Amino acid sequence: MSLVSCRNLFVAYEENIVVYDLSFDIKEQDYIFILGENGSGKSTLLKTILGLKSKKKGEIVLENLKRNEIGYLPQKVLIQKNFPASVFEVVLSGFVNSLKFFPFFNAKHKEKAEQILRFLDMEKFKNVSFRKLSKGQQQKVLLARAICSSKKILFLDEPCSSLDPIFTKEFYLLIKRLNEEKKIAIVMVSHDVEAALKNAKKILHMKKKMLFFGEVSEYLKSDVSKCFLKGGDIFDKGCC
Repeated sequence: MSLVSCRNLFVAYEENIVVYDLSFDIKEQDYIFILGENGSGKSTLLKTILGLKSKKKGEIVLENLKRNEIGYLPQKVLIQKNFPASVFEVVLSGFVNSLKFFPFFNAKHKEKAEQILRFLDMEKFKNVSFRKLSKGQQQKVLLARAICSSKKILFLDEPCSSLDPIFTKEFYLLIKRLNEEKKIAIVMVSHDVEAALKNAKKILHMKKKMLFFGEVSEYLKSDVSKCFLKGGDIFDKGCC
């Protein structure tokens, strides 16, 4: 069953078209990596699906899903150096959009937040100030907050770009577990082709328009894959 359907989607940035005539579906329990060189429209596509950016034309249909039920971890999250909140308070803030007319977090919110922290092996930091954590630990807390916002789907925009190799490996393992054990569909923008081939179920490869969308096994057989992976030069601009 589809969660999100994009049909003939065009997106403009300052009147310049940056996404051309894109059509694809995100289905339940999908794990999709969006690949492409810088400026190919990957992050813009994500923001448009999330309703953070207006489309030029085309259609985005959410199936049995509301925008406030979608989890999102952006590429950059601005956190003030003197940010006073504890880890638990940051995670709980992921439920803000679901409060509606009730301004307080209830027992169910707190129980789910604790469950997510346990799942991410961050429960021991529950009462620690967010600002005292390492970058990798902070990213796991921000992931936990995004999961609180998520009902069936989670969007991530280059979540490992500032992490060291050890935390990067751990982060990818956690995302894979979310997909397999919690049945959450994952859509991730990344430049990490190796991680995409290892973890993803599907690849969306873009260069403003769709170059490829489908299963990883088919991607490896495609001209697009051969073009971008040949000779170790993953993003050869003269290729496609």
